[in-house]
Amino acid sequence: MSLLLPESGLLFWMLLSFGIVVFILAKYGFPVIVKMVEERRKYIDESLLVAQKANEELKNIKSESEAILNEARKEQVRILHEAAQSSNLLIKEAKDKASIEAQKVIDDARKQIQNEKDSAMREIRLQVAELSVDIAEKVLREKLGKKEEQMNMINRLIDEINISKS
Repeated sequence: MSLLLPESGLLFWMLLSFGIVVFILAKYGFPVIVKMVEERRKYIDESLLVAQKANEELKNIKSESEAILNEARKEQVRILHEAAQSSNLLIKEAKDKASIEAQKVIDDARKQIQNEKDSAMREIRLQVAELSVDIAEKVLREKLGKKEEQMNMINRLIDEINISKS
């Protein structure tokens, strides 16, 4: 008996049992294994297709989001520009309104100053007139202190009135 060479009977039974196992596996085992491998291959192919579609959709979504982001930036710039214009317009209107109000206040102040000036002039004229009358009265009293002078004055005034009527 050699360790490397089996006997022919053993070899026969080993080949027979190997053939039976191969036959049973070929009849019952391999079809199931092949079927499972085929199903797994189909599942992987389908998963790859789904992944590819998802990748394409992701690219589309990414490009759409970039487009939306660009539109949002443009809209932001437009809104900021409009806000700046509106702000400038409001500032200009406020300046114009303040200028008009200032001019109105200045005009009112000028009118008030003119009114006060006119009032002061009237008051000064009244005081001058009163002083003139007071001075004339004092002068006439002093000059017409005597009865003869009063009579001469009355006669002279009557003569002046008669001359002017004639």
